[in-house]
Amino acid sequence: MGTIPNGLAIPGRAGALLAELGDRVVRCDLYDEVGAPVYHDLVGKETYEVRELLTLLRAIPGSVLDLAAGSGRLTMPLLASRRDVTALELSGSMLKLLAARLDAAPAALRNRCTTVQADMSDFTLDREFGAVVLGTTSISLLNASGRQGLYESVRAHLAPGGRFLLSTVALESSDTAPAETEVEFTGSDRGYRLFEYWTAGAESRTVTIFPAVIEEGPVEVCTTSIRVLSAELLEEELRSSGFAVRSRHMLPDPGARHHNVLLEAEAAA
Repeated sequence: MGTIPNGLAIPGRAGALLAELGDRVVRCDLYDEVGAPVYHDLVGKETYEVRELLTLLRAIPGSVLDLAAGSGRLTMPLLASRRDVTALELSGSMLKLLAARLDAAPAALRNRCTTVQADMSDFTLDREFGAVVLGTTSISLLNASGRQGLYESVRAHLAPGGRFLLSTVALESSDTAPAETEVEFTGSDRGYRLFEYWTAGAESRTVTIFPAVIEEGPVEVCTTSIRVLSAELLEEELRSSGFAVRSRHMLPDPGARHHNVLLEAEAAA
């Protein structure tokens, strides 16, 4: 088992590769200046959630608050659909990527976007929205206390009849499913090897991303531990926080052992 400089133990083949690389490894967080472009390349490959969200939002009037907006995976399509969007993101590195994309966009699209650097678990914007979206299973970044703060903040910003749309991941818990999966993907100008390790029943999964081709010298490796939050758990938390869950949408499988689930909730009267 290998470790990364932040102390996170990395199991499986990814851990063995880390141990082999030793001191050559340069640890990167998926949301820092180095990791943000990697994350942008990774999430840009999954389009099912974007299409489903845009379809649901057609029936929901008003402006949209995009939480944990990142580099604009949802923000840009929302703007392209002629919605006014407020993009809220904590990471300054991610906001720089989004700003660059907005700068390259037509003025009519760019002018419909407001960016805010803030924590999705505790924010005050002094306005209401027809819809609040939290995609890319980003709710898994929050612990129980953070999720409670998120629900309270979202309720305070939803217009009457507004919708809260959020996604989570459903993992296959079969005893025959492999603990570790490996996939290769190509970003804007480079390739990657992604390892995901999760054992059935574990509270989190470990994701480690290496360059597809390891050359001489330092090797930048991005890694993170992601909570596994079932749709059932989130629905229970939403109801306890004053939401009515209106629907659950199963999205096509993006990987070998999991698929995303999109929840639609409304603040209860």
